[in-house]
Amino acid sequence: MSASTLPVTPTLPDRRGQGYGAALVLGSAVVWSFGGTLARFLAIEDGWTVVFWRSLFAALFLLGFMLLRDSPRGTVQLFRGMGLAGIAVGLCFATASTSFILALAYTTVANVVLIQAGVPLIAALMAWLLFRERIAVHTWVAIAAVIGGVAIMVSESLGGSVSMTGDALALLIAFAFATATIITRRFAHVRMTPAVFFGTLVACAVAASQASGFAVSGQELAVLIVFGALNFGLGLALFVTGARLVPSALAALLGTAETVLAPLWVAIIHGEVPGARTIVGGIIVLAALLCYLGVELWRQRRA
Repeated sequence: MSASTLPVTPTLPDRRGQGYGAALVLGSAVVWSFGGTLARFLAIEDGWTVVFWRSLFAALFLLGFMLLRDSPRGTVQLFRGMGLAGIAVGLCFATASTSFILALAYTTVANVVLIQAGVPLIAALMAWLLFRERIAVHTWVAIAAVIGGVAIMVSESLGGSVSMTGDALALLIAFAFATATIITRRFAHVRMTPAVFFGTLVACAVAASQASGFAVSGQELAVLIVFGALNFGLGLALFVTGARLVPSALAALLGTAETVLAPLWVAIIHGEVPGARTIVGGIIVLAALLCYLGVELWRQRRA
């Protein structure tokens, strides 16, 4: 999961508040960047088993976070105010988090996070197609570059280096996050934490119906606790706390740290080096995203 995939709404212009928020958002990106590395420590053959345990521990962490931050009564109010839009956002996150685990069985961590990096631009394209929202020239250029970069990465699966299934799941992650972004923009009152908590419950329930079994070793359970509670849950808690203190483009810009770090960690720790086309396509996607976010940040600061 990337910080660049989550919609944000800045509320505090104070510089000290923005610095604190930026540190939290950057921290969330660093925490999330270890997702692929943690997944590679697991030798569980059934991906649905991993989805079940990761979603369960993430749900428990998020519930505890809401109870501590908002009190039991406030947590109930959050769920009451979630509405159909929150349910839709939760379903998007359930799809994305499930696809993330399943995709890692077929393709590299680099492919998954680099394809996912184009979410802000995919969301802009979807908003134009669905609602005819105006797209600036620099956004069209960035969208074209991302499409080209993703095409280069996906072409590697045609040669048999990685599976087309993995890249297809990575694209599904990107479209699910982009849909969540559009819904949240249209329904700004939706609070992200209860929506994602709902999504983890859905993912857990679906995985429970599909998993061949739930037995894991003690070591694997420890990894799953970290994978769900800390990697997913803590990362989200850091993000939702800090994202409201900084401009949305800056939050997305800081989120690209996950895109850069995730392939680096898995290469250092597990020796998983992406192919040449993934590197070339990823550089194109990342450069397009950075240029786009840089222009958006400049425009937001002027506004």
